[in-house]
Amino acid sequence: KTKKKMQLHSIDTGFFKLDGGAMFGVVPKVLWSRWSEPDAKNLCTWAMRCLLIEEGDRLILVDCGIGNKQSEKFFKYFEPHGEDDLVNSLKMKGFHPDDVTDVLLTHLHFDHCGGAVYRDSDGVSRSQFKNAKYWSHEEHWNNAMEPNPREKASFLKENFLPIKENGQLNFLNNGQDLIPGVSVQTVSGHTECMMLPHIQYKGKTLVYMADLLPSAAHIPLPYVMAYDVQPLETMKEKQHFLELAEKENHVLFFEHDKEIECCTTKKTEKGIRLDQTFPLLELS
Repeated sequence: KTKKKMQLHSIDTGFFKLDGGAMFGVVPKVLWSRWSEPDAKNLCTWAMRCLLIEEGDRLILVDCGIGNKQSEKFFKYFEPHGEDDLVNSLKMKGFHPDDVTDVLLTHLHFDHCGGAVYRDSDGVSRSQFKNAKYWSHEEHWNNAMEPNPREKASFLKENFLPIKENGQLNFLNNGQDLIPGVSVQTVSGHTECMMLPHIQYKGKTLVYMADLLPSAAHIPLPYVMAYDVQPLETMKEKQHFLELAEKENHVLFFEHDKEIECCTTKKTEKGIRLDQTFPLLELS
């Protein structure tokens, strides 16, 4: 029996809104608004795009969106919208949550891990993926459990504590392979020890960008979110990452860009910039 080749699927879990100024930090609105048009409240629309890796008998989901268990008041701030949700998007690709063997959480901010846990009709919190191992980073997990004041509002324990209580929590280290061909690299500018999956696919390295580069608009070095705990560290990490990505022709997969799924990069006089953009399906 010949082994089926790895397959990657883009999993759309809908859109939400965040303040444009917070998303672009020190960059003035007159510049960033060319990339991302704000509404009357200065909110811009962002995707919550997850990635499904199908390899042998493993079905690995990277991040899982915002979920739907938070209060109406909470959602009012972020205006989640769109046709897609996590479970339906999986279904569209022919999968059920029970098929998922692994969930890799890049970090534990609510828009990346909210869908990991749902609340059933009895009000009990349950894992959305009951047969899966959930993967986090130990140092990051500990930080999320005792958050600094800056990140406190982003780490909501109801999103991740049930994973541990259900005995599904596992830890990965920097540079470790989850499976052959899928390794993680940690970066700490946005939040301590965020994991970026590097996936060997169709002869290329595809990198799931999480919040190092939330969108293609964040490729220029000064475009750093005000949410980042160490913005100067983010800039260093971006520079190092982009130089390597350009040199080795990596494919960048964006979690939050509402239009662009994937891109490659090129060297210009102004530094490394966006080159080709394409949906994951067109990656050959």
